[in-house]
Amino acid sequence: MATETPTRVHPDPDSRAPRPGIVGMALAVLRNGWRGLTAMRTALVLLFLLALGALPGALLPQRSLNQRLVDQYFTDYPWLAPTLDRLGFFDVFAAPWFAAIYLLLMVSLIGCVLPRTVEHATALRAVPVAVPRNLARLPHHGTAVLDVGLDEATERVRTRLRGWRTAERPDGRARTSPRSAATCASSATSSST
Repeated sequence: MATETPTRVHPDPDSRAPRPGIVGMALAVLRNGWRGLTAMRTALVLLFLLALGALPGALLPQRSLNQRLVDQYFTDYPWLAPTLDRLGFFDVFAAPWFAAIYLLLMVSLIGCVLPRTVEHATALRAVPVAVPRNLARLPHHGTAVLDVGLDEATERVRTRLRGWRTAERPDGRARTSPRSAATCASSATSSST
């Protein structure tokens, strides 16, 4: 029995979605350019370029600091100084190319940081993670015996952690037993003394 091999169905050329026009292509270029500019890799490259662009400002005399030294450089190197002057190396920090680098860097950093700020603000408002079941696995755990009751130890811990983001769970829902909670409370109060 022969089976038929399925063939690919080619859509009718007339039924294809219309190609984007000039506006669609311009928006795509802008979107891709913004994505490229706000990438962290681009910010690092721009930071490197800014440092590289600042080198002539540190190594060559600058007009804004000492015009006499710039004139002396022109007399010492008459073949090199006009070229460096056309490139703006005697006014590096006022040069348009230097301003373009740091403005692109600022836009890139703002574009990198602002979208992540919302995520960080959401994480700051989130409920703290639950205490692990076995506190002995934590690197800075400690145990101590207190001569006070569980309620007083809990109040000491609350006082010590005032200002910190904490979450208290009602009895029965806690992931730790009262004994380990007392151990946690005692370790927190013993570290404060």
